[in-house]
Amino acid sequence: MRIVALTLDLDDTLWPVQPALERAEQAVDAWLQQHYPDVARAWPIAAMRELRNRVAAERLDLAHDFTTQRQLTLQHAFAACGIAPAPVDALWEIYFAARNSVELYPDSLPALQRITARWPLASLTNGNADLQRIGIHAHFAHHICARDSGMAKPDPRIFVAAAERLGVAPAQILHVGDDPAMDMVGAREAGLRTAWINRAGEPWPPELGPAPELDLRSMTALADWLEAQPCAA
Repeated sequence: MRIVALTLDLDDTLWPVQPALERAEQAVDAWLQQHYPDVARAWPIAAMRELRNRVAAERLDLAHDFTTQRQLTLQHAFAACGIAPAPVDALWEIYFAARNSVELYPDSLPALQRITARWPLASLTNGNADLQRIGIHAHFAHHICARDSGMAKPDPRIFVAAAERLGVAPAQILHVGDDPAMDMVGAREAGLRTAWINRAGEPWPPELGPAPELDLRSMTALADWLEAQPCAA
């Protein structure tokens, strides 16, 4: 069946996310050291990261909502220092700005330009990337995120929701992402076709069942494959 639309993961598919997350943590820590040194001493970056993990483990109802997890982490950190209310809005803006200061892989933007000239594209992410801040929003017809959907990949329902937004049958959508379990298994179980952006050339984990239809090293390879299909859009 011909592919007529795509869904696309963001973090670690279009850019490496870890450097941005680390910069965001450092920006928050620097602000705390300047404005709330007692909180900064009590909660250095490693301790704040551990607190965030603890919040995530305790609040499984927020597994789809990384934003609220991080905001609750800040509230807990300040409360532990006897400070309430916490300046969550100011800190979140600092964190969010740095988190969205990403550096795209060199192949990402040229491939996006080629793909979205011919196929509608929806972003599909568990994270809280902001396409407007990053500057690539014009390439996407829709943005589907776990926080707004109330569910996260690999739940097949978020892939079905993306298909509904695109107005296309799942079998005619190619989902593209870097994570074998979150992206490939979730999309497969929802009936989408699958393209694994496997930049490191890792072997497919056999315990996850059938390998994805495409195992590609770059977004350029994806654009090449799409343009080579018969009756391309």
